[in-house]
Amino acid sequence: MLDLGTVRTYPAGHTLIRQGEPGSVVFVIVHGLVKVIASTENGTESLLAVRVRGDVIGDMAVLDGSARSATVTTCGVTSARLLKGEVFLGYLRRHPSAALALSVLMGDRLRWANQRRLESAGYGSDVRLARLLLAVAARHGHRVLEGVDLGVPLTQVELGDLICAKESTVHKALRELAEQGLVLRVGHRRVVISDLPGLMAFADMDPLSPNNPPPKAY
Repeated sequence: MLDLGTVRTYPAGHTLIRQGEPGSVVFVIVHGLVKVIASTENGTESLLAVRVRGDVIGDMAVLDGSARSATVTTCGVTSARLLKGEVFLGYLRRHPSAALALSVLMGDRLRWANQRRLESAGYGSDVRLARLLLAVAARHGHRVLEGVDLGVPLTQVELGDLICAKESTVHKALRELAEQGLVLRVGHRRVVISDLPGLMAFADMDPLSPNNPPPKAY
């Protein structure tokens, strides 16, 4: 798939996909970070997910012919391979293994969304935040001197969007986690997990469960 289409580089804040528009192209992120944001009818916006190098975006609308379900915006200089919809579909028809890999990816997205919904119903905001930090670190984290960096720059507002909480609630929860020595707040958009076992215990997660893999950096 990486031999198809054209690689383009986009500046920070560039809209790759706009909610409600028809889907005619697919992007494969080569370098950088994008955010997936959806708006309700009254204009309220929520951050649904972040996508990084290796992720495929825009595939759902191309596959089923529906309108784009969210807006995707670059968070910094981002390179992506752009594939026309018919080229993408043709590739999947010729390579069933690629179609299967895409199905696995879509299943992973669904599990992520379902897990966030379950946590919203079953846990308080502080535990939901802890579980989110662990989930992000498991996907994108990397080891640093202080522990595990999440690997994705997220503001408190964006963290709140992902756990359905207000910025003030996230601020309070982060402060309490930091006071317990579980995380470090480094700068405006960076969080480091300083005590992985402690944070997992706080998040009510069994480290031995196959459903709770530790961050890859560990």
